[in-house]
Amino acid sequence: MDLSESGERQISWAARSMPVLTAIGERFALERPLDGLKIAACLHVTAETAVLMGALRAGGAEIALAASNPLSTQDDVAEALRVYGIAVHARAGVDRAAYYRHIHQALDLGPDLVLDDGCDLVNILHTERTDLLEGVTGGCEETTTGIIRLRQMAAEDALRFPVVAVNDTRTKRMFDNRYGTGQSTLDGIMRATNTMLAGRTVVVAGFGYCGRGVAERAKGFGARVIVTEIDAVKALDATLQGYEVRPMAQAALVGDLFVTVTGNRDVIRAEHLSIMKDGAILANAGHFDVEIDVRALDELAEEVHRGVRPNTDEYVLPDGRRLLLLAEGRLVNLTAAEGHPAAVMDMSFSAQALAVAWLAGERSELAPGVYDVPEEIDHEVARLKLAATGIGIDVLTPEQEDYLHSWRVGS
Repeated sequence: MDLSESGERQISWAARSMPVLTAIGERFALERPLDGLKIAACLHVTAETAVLMGALRAGGAEIALAASNPLSTQDDVAEALRVYGIAVHARAGVDRAAYYRHIHQALDLGPDLVLDDGCDLVNILHTERTDLLEGVTGGCEETTTGIIRLRQMAAEDALRFPVVAVNDTRTKRMFDNRYGTGQSTLDGIMRATNTMLAGRTVVVAGFGYCGRGVAERAKGFGARVIVTEIDAVKALDATLQGYEVRPMAQAALVGDLFVTVTGNRDVIRAEHLSIMKDGAILANAGHFDVEIDVRALDELAEEVHRGVRPNTDEYVLPDGRRLLLLAEGRLVNLTAAEGHPAAVMDMSFSAQALAVAWLAGERSELAPGVYDVPEEIDHEVARLKLAATGIGIDVLTPEQEDYLHSWRVGS
């Protein structure tokens, strides 16, 4: 009971900074757009996620929740959700076998809709729990990594139901990925290491929205930032924003802190680890624990000192150099810190909630595939957020509307 009370306080605190999602939950309680539907979710079990679960439950859904990352699970929040009547299959720090067992337990609900963070739940549905596929009529995915996988499934005609790409909304990419990831990643790194960033060389692998946010925040702390990229357009963008762009093989020689934000695997490999300077810090802010080749680091090291600081392991190489791995190579912002600020997740989860309600109404008309969130949902979330913060914007005059929608008017 003490644990659930602590979780309830955490959820209440997060809800204070989530006025848009709270308002949507109140609307759902009146409209009941999810009445009779079962939802299986695989998300980070945090206080912010709990506010989303509350909104969906207010809309009439029965929910089973598993964790998308065992190191980000907040046990007190999980217990509070259980008291609220939501089936939670998650516990902080479980091993890989328990992680997948929990996803199976969430799927035992026999869902109509699924919510995923990284595509693990959808993958299991299509490989190990195919008996449930006929009953699943739609889903939502909120990460870049998951959407990459889903689009590949759709290209191979393997995806069996429509999925909404919540990550691809402008409010999600611009605010959650950029500002949320940027702030929470550096928060996690500083909590784990207490390092000073001013004057240090920070290498950011990947210059998508998340990488851009990390680079901006590191630069703001006074760091020299080097960006590594495989995309010529993003590399040029980084260059024109004033960042130094190098291949990882060159950056590895000079970096003090490395942050991977790509969604791909083996971004930092043995050949990079073997030339890094003594004391280099390795952190991942991409989705899975594959961006830094932790197995190669284990093989290179002569000694491993676990927990030299919270969420910090020290790997001693044969020549005496020490490399510091944060959060076991998992998401540093959710493991060593608390993830994105609730004010940012207010927009992301509001888009998620509205997308679920839209999907509940439209799913019978949609063929299997990956769908963008309707633009009106994105605009509605932004409008509600501005209203909640007391910010006003201009409105087009009738003459301006006519000008924008007519080709007959000259310049």
